Order: sequence, then C-alpha cells, then structure tokens
Amino acid sequence: MSMTEQKSTEAEAPANEMRIASAASLADFERCVELQLAVWGYSDGDLIPKRVFIVADAIGGQVIGAFDRDVMVGFAMALPGYRDGQPYLHSHMLAVLPEYRNHGLGRRLKLAQRSDALARGFDRMEWTFDPLEIKNAHLNMARLGAISRRYIPDFYGPSTSPLQGGLPTDRLVAEWWLKSSRVARILGEIPGEETAVVEEHVDVPAAIYDWKRSPDRRKLAQSLQSSNRLALESAFARGLAITGYERSPAGDGCFLLGPVSGLEDAQAANRQYESAKHARQDDI
Repeated sequence: MSMTEQKSTEAEAPANEMRIASAASLADFERCVELQLAVWGYSDGDLIPKRVFIVADAIGGQVIGAFDRDVMVGFAMALPGYRDGQPYLHSHMLAVLPEYRNHGLGRRLKLAQRSDALARGFDRMEWTFDPLEIKNAHLNMARLGAISRRYIPDFYGPSTSPLQGGLPTDRLVAEWWLKSSRVARILGEIPGEETAVVEEHVDVPAAIYDWKRSPDRRKLAQSLQSSNRLALESAFARGLAITGYERSPAGDGCFLLGPVSGLEDAQAANRQYESAKHARQDDI
C-alpha cells in the first residue's frame, strides 16, 4: 500500500481509538524510517536508519508507536544517556503524520515514554526542539511540564528538511523531571495549579511559518531567530529558565522565563514524587 493510500484510510479512525505500544518488529522499525520521510521530508543523509531503531530498542532506549488499527502513524524514539553522574533517556525523535495531528497523539506518546521511564527507574528525560516551532514548545512546556535552560546554536548543522526553511538548526534542550511535583501538577496527578514567577518573556509570532516558507521573507525569520537566540542565551546565563509557554488566540507563542530550583536534584525530585504517590494512595 502506498503512503497516499494509507493516508486515505488511516484518518478514518477517531484519535481515542489509536493504540500506543512498543515497536517490536523489524517491520515496525522500517515503518519508523518511512514516517521520517513523510513528516520531515529528509534526504537520505539525514534519515535515521532502521538499524538505529533496532539498537535503541536493544540497549535500553525506547521505540514507541502510535497505531491506527495495525498501521503505525507516529512514533517516539529515545536513547539512553549519562550526564553529571546520572543516567537519563534522550528522546531523539517524535513524529506524527500530518493528518493525525492536533488530536493529542504527540502527548500520548510522550506520556507513554514517561511511564516506561519511571517503571525502569529513570528520573529525567531530555530532548531538543526548535524554538521557532510554536505547537511543539507549547506541548513541551505547558502540557508536559518540561523546562529549558540550555540553547544550542545550529545543533545538527544544515538540514535537508523543508520545515527548517534553510535556517540554522538552533535547538533548546527540554528537561523533563519525571517525578517532580511540577510535572505531577501539570499532568493532573496531584492537586493544585503550577505557578511560576515570570521575569521575562520571548515572543514567537505565528507568521514565522510563512517567513520560513517564502524566500522573499526568509530574512525576517533569520532576524527573529537571531534576536531570540540572544535573548534566551542571555536569560540562561543569568540563571533563568523557561518555565512556561503561552499561545494567543491568533497562534502567536511566548516563552515565559523565571527562576527554577530543585528540579536538577534527582534525590529531591524522587522524594517529591514518592510523597505525592503515598498521598494519593492514602486517599484511596
């Protein structure tokens, strides 16, 4: 069946009928390669090959798929990492076919990653994301509870994906402290609303997508990327972190920056999580 034929049939199932499960077969891993082409339009040089998915699954990483009936329509892939004396999982890819977006599949894949990571004793996940991608930033910060305090200019070098618009591959590093009370509150696992002190903000207009697509307006995208890079790097150097994200009715995005403490301490995060877990058990 061709990709076009799959699109005409896959989108018929409601989003809540999608199945989230570990990818386990060579056919699943091959499908992950196909999905990269459909989502990002990479050339062969930028594609992650099937063997990397096989290795990720074999060495303690994650390859988790979103399935419409028996067809994989999205996936998340993570690799095990080690930094500052602590193991963690680095989520390298999250892909959902365009016709399946805006139905919560990306969030469901991330939550499946968290559940698996917690079951195996991980306290933290990380991943990189494009600061100019408004929906991704909102998912990461506002709906999952990640924070960010690292900016990497041109992380991957030149990209063949049309979505990059020829811009440098600047990336923010998302830190997801899986057992923290911040994440638990945002996910609704414990009562209360997450509040943060906002000292600065950095805006991303919805027009950025048109600017990147249009050769005549690409300089506007380059200028915004450069100015936001300087603003975020300056804030991080002064000890601030991205602790929230807002979207306007018009689709504009806004990073919210302020102080953050405690999340880098895995033992403190673990105590917060265990305390909240026992409190929930006491209520049953």
